[in-house]
Amino acid sequence: MTSISLDQARLIADAALKKGRALNFAPLTVAVLDAGGQLKALLREDDCSLLRPEIAIGKAWGVLGMGFGGRELSRRAEKVPTFFTALNAMSNGRMVPVAGGVLIRNAAGQIIGSIGISGDTSDNDEVCSVAGVQATGLVPDTGNPLS
Repeated sequence: MTSISLDQARLIADAALKKGRALNFAPLTVAVLDAGGQLKALLREDDCSLLRPEIAIGKAWGVLGMGFGGRELSRRAEKVPTFFTALNAMSNGRMVPVAGGVLIRNAAGQIIGSIGISGDTSDNDEVCSVAGVQATGLVPDTGNPLS
């Protein structure tokens, strides 16, 4: 299995935070997971609220666990909420099915990790997730069929 490296995870997290600062977003927490769902990088800006790390990890973990980006995860959660309630129970509450969770793909389209950001609106979190992934030359997958 191909997986994201520690150096790539650090670059992604740093670039995501840089994007958030450039856009004057609220303080962000960034979590980057490898293809096996293990935490590779977690950066929490000053003044982030208490649950931001868990939310960021939950966004990254949910998209990786289901194999599609946060936008698609959110759509499916709205259509079949009972199924997602069961998934959340099975995963010990680790799934956060909203925008801001983005799969990280290599040039061949393989999933090599995921990123989750929490701190601003989910849409703004996603903007920073995408910017972080793109800064490394990897491919972000938000689950939006239009992107």
